[in-house]
Amino acid sequence: MDHRRIGDILAEQGLITAQDRAQADAFQREVGGLFGQALVRLGAISETDLLAALSQQLDLPVLTSASAPDAAACIAASQMLDLPPNWITQRAVPIWCLPADPENSDEDHLWQTDVICAAPRNSLDPDIMELLESRCKNVRYFLAPNAMIDSLLSHHDRNGDQAGIEDEEADAARLREMAEEAPVIDFVNTIFSQALQEGASDIHIEPSEHMFQVRSRIDGVLHIKSTQPRRRFDAVVSRVKLLSGMDIAERRLPQDGRQTIRVSGEEVDLRVSSLPTSWGEGLVLRLLRKQRTLLDLSGLGLRGRARSVLDGLLRENHGIILVTGPTGSGKSTTLYRALETVNDGIRKIITIEDPVEYDMEGVSQIQTKAEIGYDFARGLRAILRQDPDVIMVGEIRDGETAAIAAQAALTGHLVLSTLHTNSALAAIPRLVDLGLEPFLVASALLGTAAQRLVRRLCPHCAIDETDQARITEQNSFIERLARDCPALAQSLTDNNARWRTTRGCDACSNTGYLGRLALFEIAAIDGALADAISQGQPLGEMTQLARKRGFMTLLEDGAEKARAGETTLQEVMRVVGASVMAE
Repeated sequence: MDHRRIGDILAEQGLITAQDRAQADAFQREVGGLFGQALVRLGAISETDLLAALSQQLDLPVLTSASAPDAAACIAASQMLDLPPNWITQRAVPIWCLPADPENSDEDHLWQTDVICAAPRNSLDPDIMELLESRCKNVRYFLAPNAMIDSLLSHHDRNGDQAGIEDEEADAARLREMAEEAPVIDFVNTIFSQALQEGASDIHIEPSEHMFQVRSRIDGVLHIKSTQPRRRFDAVVSRVKLLSGMDIAERRLPQDGRQTIRVSGEEVDLRVSSLPTSWGEGLVLRLLRKQRTLLDLSGLGLRGRARSVLDGLLRENHGIILVTGPTGSGKSTTLYRALETVNDGIRKIITIEDPVEYDMEGVSQIQTKAEIGYDFARGLRAILRQDPDVIMVGEIRDGETAAIAAQAALTGHLVLSTLHTNSALAAIPRLVDLGLEPFLVASALLGTAAQRLVRRLCPHCAIDETDQARITEQNSFIERLARDCPALAQSLTDNNARWRTTRGCDACSNTGYLGRLALFEIAAIDGALADAISQGQPLGEMTQLARKRGFMTLLEDGAEKARAGETTLQEVMRVVGASVMAE
């Protein structure tokens, strides 16, 4: 075996220059992968050159196309060795297999085999060697061109789809039996009960080599709740997949599932996403509590001028009101509260959602069904034939939905919906990007809001800040913000600052925070802003126009709430700092 680097071997053979090495180094840093493969992709050497150099480095023979193995023999070898389903991702193929001792084929169930592989990462992948050598007494390794490997693996896939059906059925039966065992049921039920008790929005079940962990997202932050031995993992995952209507035998592809379950007597909508990883399927479970009490808008954190602006928008009879923000920022809760405000009994209100998160009296609520092509656009068209006054669309995801929503707004309907943008006014160029003409946006749009959720200081243990240097630093920060924000500058004149800090107690699990608070920015589209939109003015100019009418950004609203002792500046910056700087 030659312990020199592959580049040194190729240079000694006169196959690459110093410039080739430099280019391959740069390519490898940018794209990743192996140095030898980078040289091949750049055209500096051929794959044959690389295999010859690897053969010298690793002291392994090269299998040429003239001696290509039989595909059927490869398939038979992998079956006799009982290789796991993810074997083909290792790009190493056994090409034949016989008992290690032909006269005693039961000798510890050991075999002898030849294995071909493409250019390996670290000599030979240790996982490949460990698995093969635990099942074989004699293993010989060969290098082979990628085309040969690909051809054999494609035959393996096609055969596996047919021959593996019976094995998959047996595997599914085994997993189902494991999922019905009492300890597994109790463990999964405990996960759900604890998550609901702590107000978690999501549960993460994450595998690693020797264990798996359960984490819950509480007030927007993940916390480890349990660490378990790996042997329990398959049973727990199967239990969750069984509950959510997923295929428990399918572990190679991502899946989505949903189901309504009862936990401690409470109905909960469970939405599950699975993702195959190196160590098994990772699961994320979204918990939607049907009986959860909605906070009023003031309780959410919408107060003062922002509340007045939204109330004014909701008194209009037609136009679009948009709430923007990332997933999990509380947009749906705000929309539901807005619907309650306009649900006066004399208007027809219809929603189309994915999913329906809260049941509302006096509101016709529709669930999209992607599997039959019933999406937001199709549902919105149907709603317009139902003589609605107010329409809520769960999300505007495409140009078709945006165009129908604008048409509805201009023909006498009040439309409420959401968009994924970082700020309220960024919804305007986003609608244009979706294909709406600027003049149409200016005519249809009533107003836009953006929001984020920050953690509230725990009322049981939060204390007043006593560090004068820290108080001075925080006052200086908010004063700098106020230079660009007349509304914030006005609020600083009250001299009622109450900076507070975290301490931690049993009630908040020693985090210092308990519950969440929304930060808002809201802009009403008045005549001046509508003109700016029609003229295609840049976002910065529209923001300055809005500021003259009292507009405050998420960061400024957060700073004001931190100054009032409801949260901390550190928490505000954690949630909104990066996103507001990006825009």
